[in-house]
Amino acid sequence: MDLGRLSTDALASFAVFADHLNFTRAAGELHISQPALHVKVRKLSEAVGRPLYTRHGRRLALTPAGERVARFARDLDARMTSFLAEMDGTAASRAPALAAGEGAYLYLLGDAVHPGVRLINGDRARTLAAVRTGRADVGVAVLDVLPADVETELLASYPQALVMPDDHPLAALPRLALCDLAGAALVVPPPAGPHRVTLERALRAAEVPWSLAVEAEGWPLMLHFVALRIGVAVVNGCVPPPPGLTAREIIDLPAVPYYALHLPGRADDPLVTGLLSAVRTAVRSTPCISRYPSTSTPRPRPSGTS
Repeated sequence: MDLGRLSTDALASFAVFADHLNFTRAAGELHISQPALHVKVRKLSEAVGRPLYTRHGRRLALTPAGERVARFARDLDARMTSFLAEMDGTAASRAPALAAGEGAYLYLLGDAVHPGVRLINGDRARTLAAVRTGRADVGVAVLDVLPADVETELLASYPQALVMPDDHPLAALPRLALCDLAGAALVVPPPAGPHRVTLERALRAAEVPWSLAVEAEGWPLMLHFVALRIGVAVVNGCVPPPPGLTAREIIDLPAVPYYALHLPGRADDPLVTGLLSAVRTAVRSTPCISRYPSTSTPRPRPSGTS
């Protein structure tokens, strides 16, 4: 590694690129040409001696080395900002940054989301990357495997539940099993997403036949299609059914664990502790599907419903 070739300008530019993972948008924010940004990143990669990003089709992702370089670049910028503020006789400050996905923001985080917090929206991979690179102080995500390079705290585990119209035959049951979904037309996320993969694997293992009603991205659109009676949907238990729809826990699907995550060594950082406190409070006030009372009178389990 040739440390003498590390450029503070290239580091700052790479931090912006790491935010976007898109050369066009990053170059626009930096007010430089896209080829110029490519040169900066390439030279920085040569100085470090490792590739800083990989390309998967049209999608870019940081390598572990790229995450470390982005984190170093942000740390350097923060130290420079603090130094200049000290020299100027002022106090350096910044807003805490929270990273999470659409579902967490809509149904889980509540009052933790306010104008004093800088919000970063992304899927699980982008949330992890935001924390690893220092872009986010705290992330909230569903984790099936706990990463070794970040600190994690279990916030809550929610059952998975079937959402259906109030007058659906299965709504008469207080809880459901996978076998009750036999023959159901399901509203599901697009293929390869973690929720879709887990659900399909469970249905296949239980030998439960089902049909595709429609693919929809995100809980709100899935619930919209259920309200239109296009099909029924399996959602996380923190997603409340809107008026006209009912949710019932599916007892033999695994619970969905939401974790807060931050970089090691930042447990005493006020930016982290303040966000964690707000996130914990918000999660504690989130209703759970299994706590919703059954509004229908239980009756014998129906057969052949869809």
